[in-house]
Amino acid sequence: MKEERCDILVIGAGPAGACAASIAALTGVKVLLIDRKKVIGAPVRCAEFIPRQLLSELDCKRDFIVQPVKTMKSFLPDNNIVETPAPGLMINRDILDQALAQKAKEAGAVIWTETSAIEYDNGCVMAVKEREQIRIKARVIIGADGPHTRVGRWIGSTNRNLIPAVQAKVHLTEATGSTEVYFDRHFFGGYAWLFPKGDVANVGLGIKRGGSPDNIRKSLYCFLQKLKEQNRITGEVAGYNAGWIPAEAPRKIVKGNIMLVGDAAGHTHPITGAGVSQAVIIGKMAGKWAAEAVKKGDANVLKGYEEEWMDLYGETQERAYKRRELMENSWDHLDKIIKKCWVIFEEYYKD
Repeated sequence: MKEERCDILVIGAGPAGACAASIAALTGVKVLLIDRKKVIGAPVRCAEFIPRQLLSELDCKRDFIVQPVKTMKSFLPDNNIVETPAPGLMINRDILDQALAQKAKEAGAVIWTETSAIEYDNGCVMAVKEREQIRIKARVIIGADGPHTRVGRWIGSTNRNLIPAVQAKVHLTEATGSTEVYFDRHFFGGYAWLFPKGDVANVGLGIKRGGSPDNIRKSLYCFLQKLKEQNRITGEVAGYNAGWIPAEAPRKIVKGNIMLVGDAAGHTHPITGAGVSQAVIIGKMAGKWAAEAVKKGDANVLKGYEEEWMDLYGETQERAYKRRELMENSWDHLDKIIKKCWVIFEEYYKD
């Protein structure tokens, strides 16, 4: 069996993994970034909105940008519509992922695609690359392998609260500069959305209860029909994608020389489902702390990573998870509690 050695092994080449690999490689340590996909970022499983301020964290080509967004419209259960400032960008997520991976490569990281991490055995990761088994020995392992993280299972830290989501690409009858979210009692524990990309849009929904594939597809079909009746969209659906959204309270994500980041760590916002910003920013943290642990020869250094991400995001994550619990437990009274459970309202931030 072939054997590979590196200082840091990053598993998963999404924004979290690519940013971790970039920052670590820039320090001069040997970084190997692996991803099971043939083409990084494809297929896309994302609503593809990012806040405008994230651009300051993205030192890469900007050809992933599709259009600017100025506001968000929240369609509430009582039929009111609230429009709030939400400056951001609609993007092609696959192009962003590929740009971040390219930056990691330029920083010195080695990238293997079509490579799956299978198991952790006696300090080594057993992987399969294009049908060849490889034993990888790394001083630090970063799990950035998504909601159903395999690396998380190795350290007993997995997402326990996942929301299934499905999304369709549709044609708009008229371009818009706003994202839209729709709260409805039929969408238990989640919401539907319409996010514009020029003359098309990503239209999707996430449902907590009754989230079987058949139920979600049926609910999405009904939502699409409603938008057609309102003359918001037209024509046939151009494509579908689906995925899982972590909705977690903060948990321990470091054990020994293994650490988690991004969706694998449950870094997605438990209410909004947003996760790209956290993936980029906390991914950089992970890379920094991993490199320091390698250089000092001490895995205990990784505890600093857990402390730093909690200092920056812990309170936000805790509040959002508590609001999720309130929302789900009081779903039959959604119209009365929505201001406490949705991020645009002052009541959301009051204990």
